[in-house]
Amino acid sequence: MGGTFDPIHIGHLIIAEQVREHLGAAAVLFMPTGQPPHKPGRTLSAAEARYAMTTLATADNPHFSVSRLEIDRAGPSYALDTVRALRAQHGPQTEVIFILGADQALELMTWHRATEVLQEARFVTVPRPGYDLGLLPQRLGAAAGRVQLLALRELAISASDIRARAAAGLSLRYLVPEPVRQFILAHRLYQTSNGNRRDGERSSQP
Repeated sequence: MGGTFDPIHIGHLIIAEQVREHLGAAAVLFMPTGQPPHKPGRTLSAAEARYAMTTLATADNPHFSVSRLEIDRAGPSYALDTVRALRAQHGPQTEVIFILGADQALELMTWHRATEVLQEARFVTVPRPGYDLGLLPQRLGAAAGRVQLLALRELAISASDIRARAAAGLSLRYLVPEPVRQFILAHRLYQTSNGNRRDGERSSQP
């Protein structure tokens, strides 16, 4: 399951666990993106911060682990390179399955060497509010058959909303795991230049 995870939130974790159970997968590997080629104009939090938050969020689930593969690799984070690196690491018999949100699935054909990626990996997508997965055949053509749709409950939680709440000093409780919330507060992530923070979201750190 790849993403910027800026920050990772409850929605990511719920989807990962439900997909794992539905597919009977042995594990879910969370892959924080290094340099996402599809978001060239957005400034991300430092890779180490995003990796730390992802590690904190997944620590209590024995089926979850976190990879540094993309954040340690120089250059843009292309899915094809990631698939091939995972195959080299775990063996050619290992099936690689990408878990995608609806927004990512609908843009799959814009990915770097998309046709090759679709041939080398299996894709699973889940609904997301505001995105019509009924458009997959139109967007992907014949490649739509390589994407499996799981009809899980839509979760209206987004990292952009969480960043905006943090910048406004609003509570992040129950939107992100508690260790992630504390990390965000302690490191003043997403704060505005004037350090806006309300009393309800004070860090326990100095």
